[in-house]
This record gives sequence, C-alpha cells and structure tokens, in this order.
Amino acid sequence: MMTEISSTAIIGLAVDLASSLTTKDRFDRLLDNVRKIIACDAVVLLSYHGDILKPISLQGLSRDTLGRRFNIEDHPRFSIICQSTTPTRFAADSELPDPYDGLLVGTEDNLPVHACMGLPLYFNEKLLGLLTLDSLTPHVFDDISEKTLQLISAIAAATLNNALLIEQLEKQAAHSQQVVEELTIEALERDGGEIIGESQAIENLRKDIDIAAPSEFTVLVEGETGVGKELVARTLHQKSRRHNGPMVYVNCAALPESLIESELFGHAKGAFTGADKKRAGKFLLADGGTLFLDEIGELPLAAQSKMLRALQSGEIQAVGQDSIELVDVRIIAATNRDLKHEVEIGQFRADLYHRLIVYPIQVPKLKDRRGDIQLLSGYFIEQTSRKLGITQLNISQDALSHLESYHWPGNVRELEHIVSRAALKALARQRGKKIVSINRIDCDIDNSQTPLDQTQKTTIEKEADINLREVTKNFQTQLITRLIQEENGNLAAVARRLGIDRANLSRLSKRLGINIVKSIKAIE
Repeated sequence: MMTEISSTAIIGLAVDLASSLTTKDRFDRLLDNVRKIIACDAVVLLSYHGDILKPISLQGLSRDTLGRRFNIEDHPRFSIICQSTTPTRFAADSELPDPYDGLLVGTEDNLPVHACMGLPLYFNEKLLGLLTLDSLTPHVFDDISEKTLQLISAIAAATLNNALLIEQLEKQAAHSQQVVEELTIEALERDGGEIIGESQAIENLRKDIDIAAPSEFTVLVEGETGVGKELVARTLHQKSRRHNGPMVYVNCAALPESLIESELFGHAKGAFTGADKKRAGKFLLADGGTLFLDEIGELPLAAQSKMLRALQSGEIQAVGQDSIELVDVRIIAATNRDLKHEVEIGQFRADLYHRLIVYPIQVPKLKDRRGDIQLLSGYFIEQTSRKLGITQLNISQDALSHLESYHWPGNVRELEHIVSRAALKALARQRGKKIVSINRIDCDIDNSQTPLDQTQKTTIEKEADINLREVTKNFQTQLITRLIQEENGNLAAVARRLGIDRANLSRLSKRLGINIVKSIKAIE
C-alpha cells in the first residue's frame, strides 16, 4: 500500500520556503524539509544546462561534489531521470552505475545495494533541474505515493525557478545582458571556463567582475601566475555588452619585437620583406568586441607609445599605410608584474599605466581562497575522469586535507596538474577497479616545510624587497654577458641555451643595459 505523507508536512515545506530570504537559504531549507518528509541519507539539488548537471545544494555527500559538473551522457541514471516527466525509482539491485559512488559521506567504496530516486523538476514544461534522493536502506522509497512525489517536485521546481529568476533580475539590475543559461552553458563549454569557489576572496572577485563588466572601462587584471587571469578576462567579456562580438587574445610576451607593430595594427602589402599581402592586426580583428592583452608588462617601451595612441583615440595605423583607421575596442589587460614599480624604474610608461588601470581587478592567490580547494578538486576530478575514461573517480578526505595544507605557489594551475597526475597514479595502482580513489600517496606535493613565524616572515620580506630585484638583476647580467661572450654575440644560440625566446632575450638584454658585440674570428 502506498504511504501517504501528511498534507501538514507538505504545507510546512511550502511555508518554510516562502519565508526564506536568500537563494542559499531557500535551497538549504528545501533539502532540510525533503529529508523530514522522506527519510534518506543523501539529497542533492542539481540545475540543468543542456548536456550538463550542476550540483547547487546537497546534504549527505562530500562537499567536493559541489565542484563537479556531471555530463549527462556519462551517467545513465541521470539520463533516464532527465528524459522522464515523472519521478523515477531505480531498483535496489540496479546494475546502472551510480554517479554518487564513493561520494556518500561515511562510505569510501561502491554504494552497496540501496534505494535511489530522482525527481525531474519542470516549470512551464521546461526542465530546470533534478532532485535526487539516496538511502542505504533498500526499498525505502517504494511505498511513497506518486501524488506526494509530484507535490514535492512541483514545490522544488518552483523554488529553483524563483531562484533563477531572481538571479537573472540581479544581473539585469547590474546592466548585464546575459541570462543565466547563456552564462553557464558558454562557460562550461570551455575547459576551466567557470569561476569555481565559494570563499570570500572569490565572492569579492565576482563582485568586481559584475561591477566592471557592463562598463566600457579598460580593466587591468593583476595576479600571480596560475591564478586564472585569462578566465577572469573571458568572464568580463561574457558579461559585457560586447559578448556577441569577438574576444581577441594577444600574448604580449610572445610577440617578436620586430613584428609587434604589425601584429597589433596590421600591415599593408609590401610594407616590409615578406609582407606579400595586406594583413589585419589584432585591434582591427577585435573591432566591436574585446582585445585581451595578456602579459602587458612584457611589451617593449617602443611599442607602448603606439599602444597608448590606440587606447586614447581608438586610432590605428597599419605598417606601410598612410591612412588611419578608427576601431571600437574594449581593452582588458593582464599582468603578473607590479606595473607601478615598473613605472618607477622606467620600464613601463606612466601614461600607458594610467590608461590601463581605470578599473584594476586583483585575482586572489589559491592559498588565500579558504575552502575552495575541495570544490576545485571536485571540478578537476570530474574533468580528469572523463579524459582518462574512468567510470568513477573520487578523492579521499585524507588526500583533500593534504591538498588544503599546501601553500600552492603555482596556484589553481598547479592544483589542476597535481589532480591530473594523482588520477593517473591512482589509476595505475587500482587498475580494474570500478571506483578509482585518489589517496594522499598519489598527491606529489611536499608539505614538510614548516611555516615561518611572523618575525621571520617580516624580516625575509623586508630583505627580499630591498635585495631581491638587485640580486636577480646582477645574476641575469652576469649570466647573459658570459653566455654572449661564449657564443660570440650570437643571441639565437644564447636564447637556446637559456630556453627562452630570442626576442624576449633581446628585450631583457636591453633592460639590463648589456651591449651586444659580435666578434668575427679569422680563419687561420
């Protein structure tokens, strides 16, 4: 006989949700009340984005699950629920793999025989997401009536729909022209295309992005290598009024000095040897959109003056061309250098610096993002499992604690690489297992260094501030001078020995004041 759940409990669920003030509060209360009505060990609310399901609130599963993005075609149970218009109950002994294997709090291996149920959440005949319930007690969901499940589905769908509408209205209030679906789908189609995290540092970053994106102001994205500056730039473009226009990427550090002007502004046919046809520069390609100037601090001083003119007036002049063209381009620049200091020592133009820093955005270091390691790990684990063809990949709590205690000099990029390597090692150790688990021994990081006390840290920072640049400059000068002498002034050979680009070596040599003199040996 079907179990009827009291109407009082259902009414209580609706009233409790109506009194919630924030989206997170509504989701938390929704899951709290669902567990009061239906006994279960885990309940998850997921939003639907075409071919991907994104967990947005959960209870009973490890927190790294929030960072995962489930590809529906990789998970048969999710696929069945999404294709249904009514609640779906899976047999306790179903052989279909469970997407939450190894993720249930208190279990490390496969979920044993258990009860599993999924509720598709429709609003105005549109699938918004899923509500999934799991219990370690088999058949516990069998006697719940369809009517009760449909009521819960309707209330959960209305809650999710209201949250999405509120989010959309908030974006419109901030003059963003993109709706939730566009933001999410476009971001998730890219590898690492979503800003993952719930730390205060990331919330502050999102606020800065939301403030700056709708404007036409030039933005300077600052931060260490590996923090995700390019991701911030892409997000700024996606949330801007120019999101339908192009976003053109320029790596200023990789531009050969002799071709910088041509790359940025284009050239006319015959402008120089090898210019056999007219070529549009990056500024012209970005017309109507965004030009992202990565590693702007590496741009030589000679090119900086021409860049300044383009930023000031929107005027560009191709190499070998007399006429001037007007372009409508929004500039987003990024650097891991302290440009203010570069201005002070004469390595960066002050007027260009002030043009770039209209709205600076500082991307936080990973070590300053408290609590985000788990979410990012979950995100990278799900990506890695797909790349390696692993049915289910999880990470132990011991391994997560090990990752969280690390200082992350390489930031998010380093975390991604470590998770990828750890997955390979775990797969090699557990070949043939249905669930592969990343353990501490798979994570090749060294946490043996004891942290400095505050006095030591302050002393080192002061000494580094005074001496590091000078010591580095002296070392670079001596090394490059010696190699130039050994290679008889052959910069290409020196660059190969140093493992850097010849153009970068040329710029560095000029910055260090090294005079390059080629010597010619007579043949005896």
